[in-house]
Amino acid sequence: MNNQKIVSLGITGSAGRMGRRIAAIAIESQGRFDIASALESPRSPDIGRDIGEVAGVGKYGVSITAEIQDKPQVLIDFSSPDSTLNWLDVCRSRNIPMVIGTTGLTESQLAAVADTAGALPIVHAANMSVGVNLLLRVVAQVARVLGGDYDIEISETHHRFKKDAPSGTAIALAKSICSATGKSYGEVAQLGRGGVCPRKPGEIGMHALRVGDTVGEHTVHFGNLGETITIGHSAHTRDTFVHGALRAAAWLVGKKPGLYSMLDVLDL
Repeated sequence: MNNQKIVSLGITGSAGRMGRRIAAIAIESQGRFDIASALESPRSPDIGRDIGEVAGVGKYGVSITAEIQDKPQVLIDFSSPDSTLNWLDVCRSRNIPMVIGTTGLTESQLAAVADTAGALPIVHAANMSVGVNLLLRVVAQVARVLGGDYDIEISETHHRFKKDAPSGTAIALAKSICSATGKSYGEVAQLGRGGVCPRKPGEIGMHALRVGDTVGEHTVHFGNLGETITIGHSAHTRDTFVHGALRAAAWLVGKKPGLYSMLDVLDL
């Protein structure tokens, strides 16, 4: 992103785990990004505090507010499904492009994202990591080559505070495999197992673990009666997702309305 103009950002959930890291890295980006609005719920105790101090990088001069103050070029949203719907309406009315990393969206909420993308450019991804988005392409290719003789199981591990399961990334991996093999996610996904439940041919097992402060681990297993192929990704820090989100924000400036993914951002 060298020699690019400064990109002004709005950050939702700016006092949360992801919001603080987005703010800190944007502030320390050596002039590539500027924070125009740091946003939080009206009930947040951090309303009125300086975003730089909340992010742990020193006074910045922008206070956390419940409503957009100075209009940003791009709003980055890692919040909750209900909050994301609210910001979709706000951004649509003010013509502000969005980078959405919120997970746990229902089908109707995903439809609302797609509908809003008809009016403004949106990057929506279950995972902003460059490595994970490469993994999405790789597992599709592997599944296509291996064919139906191989069982497929997906496991994911996250921190104890994660609310949705399986993770959005695990679902994205399964959907990528389904797209490559002509399957329907809703028909083949098996969310966990218990009791007497022999494995059904063609199903994709989905398993979620919630352990301590684990940032994010995803593993896809392909196996038949003679061999097993295991492909995985581990995120060691949330900064992995932050750098991807900032990359997406810079890429989104000037784009036409539409629903984009990190694969578009990475030119994959």
